[in-house]
Order: sequence, then structure tokens, then C-alpha cells
Amino acid sequence: MKDSTENLEIEFQHKIDQGYNIEPKDWMPEKYRKTHIRQISQHAHSEIVGMLPEGNWITRAPTLRRKVALLAKVQDEAGHGLYLYSATETLGISRDELIEQLHAGKAKYSSIFNYPTLTWADIGAIGWLVDGAAIINQVMLTRTSYGPYARAMVRICKEESFHQRQGYEIMLTLCNGTEVQKQMAQDALSRWWWPSLMMFGPTDAESTHTELSMKWKIKRKSNDELRQQFIDNTVPQAGILGITIPDKDLKWNEKTGHYDFGEIDWEEFWNVVKGNGPCNKQRLDARRSAYEKGAWVREAASQYAEKQRNKEFTEAN
Repeated sequence: MKDSTENLEIEFQHKIDQGYNIEPKDWMPEKYRKTHIRQISQHAHSEIVGMLPEGNWITRAPTLRRKVALLAKVQDEAGHGLYLYSATETLGISRDELIEQLHAGKAKYSSIFNYPTLTWADIGAIGWLVDGAAIINQVMLTRTSYGPYARAMVRICKEESFHQRQGYEIMLTLCNGTEVQKQMAQDALSRWWWPSLMMFGPTDAESTHTELSMKWKIKRKSNDELRQQFIDNTVPQAGILGITIPDKDLKWNEKTGHYDFGEIDWEEFWNVVKGNGPCNKQRLDARRSAYEKGAWVREAASQYAEKQRNKEFTEAN
């Protein structure tokens, strides 16, 4: 039995090394399955929880155009959650169980969504910085080794790219407006910059999952590589806006061809991850409340589906 499992593991790794996707019916190590359940469900939870800080601004957006665009973005995020929950279910876990894990605080979601949106400029900063960081992470995932996840990411990345441009356009409009509006944009950048860098996770030296994820091609680049790419992309964009990134150690390094940057407050990062951020409790309370209030919709949909199945069975016989 041991030899058989070893042979399967060798064949599995060879398939990944050759660039083939792993599909739901293929043999896979249990740790590979569990790693994907954790990662994809965390991504799905992040999309759903991520609707909360922005949804709060739909009715308060400054123009009808902004309201419609933000509404469309929040709807996109709901769709992303749907794709990702569906992808996770192909690994043999039910959506009910995934949601129960979230509500019980057993499952994680991106710590970035535990920060408050204080002004309209925060919506621009989220689109520009948070969605910009997400794209850096997610473009790599279109080539991840698990087929259902990789395919879901193709459409998600296209929509996230739109979200990032939408956010940057909000920031550009503010920066080209009055001095008060530009200061609002600066304040949003100052508050969201460091949490955005934290989105890439702990340093490679502290990451417990990076080595195996790279071996199995779940990830194609490490946390630090992705974080550096985001900084290199974003610093020139801030220059165009005319606002200042809040890092006194930020400077171009001719030798490396990258920007050097200051130390991230890892104590804050872990504090938020452990559930002690500014809005952790608020976000989970909102999700639990929405789930409870939506019970009648799920029940009605279930009864309708059962009615349709009975009708089809009767007609077939």
C-alpha cells in the first residue's frame, strides 16, 4: 500500500512538473486537497466579506455614475465568491460547511477587509491599492495547478482589472480637484498603504505554506516577490497622482532595479489576522446576520428546486 501511494505521489508531482492541471477526479495527496480547500475558501470568504466596506458607500457615492459603478463592482465580488465556493466544492466539501467555518471564526479571510472606510476616497484607495494587490496575486493563480481554481481566476482577474482602474480613476479625479479633495486622497493612501502590503502575507522566512505551495505550483511566486512587484508598479502611479506614499525609507535602488521600502508592522498584521483588527467583529456579525436573515430565501429556493424535480420525474413517467 505504501509503495502504491508513493508511486501515485511520484506520478502526481510529475504531472504538475509537466505543467498539466490537476482535476477533481484525479488522484491527489490529501494535503494538496486540504491546502486548496483552505486557500480557495479563504479567497471566497474574502470576496464576500469584501463587499461590506464598499457596500456601505453605494448610497453615499457622490454621483449617480459613481453609485452605478460601485454597485456593479460589489455585484462582481458576489459573483467571484460564487465561482470560488463552487471551485472549493469540487474538492469534496459542502458550501454549508465552508460558511459555517467562516461564521465560527475558524476560517480566515483577507485581513485588509477589517479596516474601516471612513471617506469616499477610501473607495478609490481600495480599488487602486487593494484590488491592485489582488491582481498581482491572482494573475499568478490563472496558472495554478488545480484546474477549477485556475479557470475561475481567468474571469475574476478580468473583472478585478476593471475594479483597479475604477479605483485609480476615483483617486485621479480627487487629486485633480480641490485642495480638500486631494488631501482626502492623501489621507486614504496614508491609511491603506501598509495594510495593502500586508495582503501578500508574512515574509517568506515566516510563511509556513510557501515551500510546498511552490513545489505543487499552487503559487508561482513567493509572498516577498509579489509584494515587491506591487510596490514597483504602484510607486510611479502615486507620482502621477501627486500624493506621497507614507514610507520615509522608500527609494529606488539602481543596483537591484527595485524600490527599497521600510519595515512592515508585523505585530499589527498578526493582531488583525488573529481577529483583533478595527472591524473584525463587525464584519463577522454582519455576515452572520445576513445569513440568518436570508434563511427564508434559501428555504424557498430549495423547495422550488424540489418541486421542479418532482414535476420532471412525474412527466418522465
